[in-house]
Amino acid sequence: MRRIALVTLVVDDYDEAIRFYTEALGFRLVEDAPRPDGGRWVVVEPGSGEQGGGLLLARAKDEAQRARVGDQTGGRVGFFLHTDDFARDHARMLAAGVRFLEEPRHEPYGSVAVFEDLYGNRWDLLQPLDD
Repeated sequence: MRRIALVTLVVDDYDEAIRFYTEALGFRLVEDAPRPDGGRWVVVEPGSGEQGGGLLLARAKDEAQRARVGDQTGGRVGFFLHTDDFARDHARMLAAGVRFLEEPRHEPYGSVAVFEDLYGNRWDLLQPLDD
């Protein structure tokens, strides 16, 4: 079996990113360990880990990396958060202050709405029809 285990997301600050992903999006903190270089190895994931797909939250180390915070995909939706209950998660995220860029849409493939993370990266909250 092969799968993508982690995707790196460059952030400004570990603790504010952990708070956003765990409190606003409901992810769980999988690991937060110090690194020899003074950084931290911080992993969050949306589920319970059976299928992988976590985020490695990596603090920007220099100007080039800081310039990418919030614009890692050139303004496109770059991350897709699947849910088994769109209405529940949309309402919970709104109540937590997550900024949605559009009203929910019901497309042939499922229910979807684009939101931004705390840095401006665009995400789809998506309940596929086949789930």
